[in-house]
Amino acid sequence: MTALRRPSAALYDAWLDCVRDFGDGPRDGSGDWQVPDFGPDPTTFAALLEITTAEADTSRELPEGHVHCDYFWVFADSEMIGFVAVRHALDNEFLRTLGGHVGYSVRPSYRRRGHATAALGLALGRARELGLERVLLTCDVDNVGSARTIESQGGVLEDVRQGKRRYWIAVR
Repeated sequence: MTALRRPSAALYDAWLDCVRDFGDGPRDGSGDWQVPDFGPDPTTFAALLEITTAEADTSRELPEGHVHCDYFWVFADSEMIGFVAVRHALDNEFLRTLGGHVGYSVRPSYRRRGHATAALGLALGRARELGLERVLLTCDVDNVGSARTIESQGGVLEDVRQGKRRYWIAVR
């Protein structure tokens, strides 16, 4: 069963194993792009927890260009298999054009098993809880698996911009 969990210090070993499986590949939805000199180590992990906690706290003011965001780690039973981020708003041009409300990724050894679809469905539930009526999701034009995942959750293609397919999903 696929489930979402909030980032936690208690999940370090699971996070480390997951990040190593991704290797140098992208970890969409992880938030790790914000950690300078990212590497799978305790210092990076601590910085990532600080960032994800701060961005989820709607009482905190964020740096310019950032939006409040709920980060989740995707689990299949007891194994961490990926990342999901649910952004509360599209308050900058990057998010409105290329980033979208939801980012997600599943580690390579767990792909093509329905986990991305399940995780996206759970993320859409969180978007609904936040009061969003519809959400924007994007994927690379050549990422057929992600396009199918988005479409399976009701994604309607709006257009393609700068190499990204842009979909809207109604969540109300």
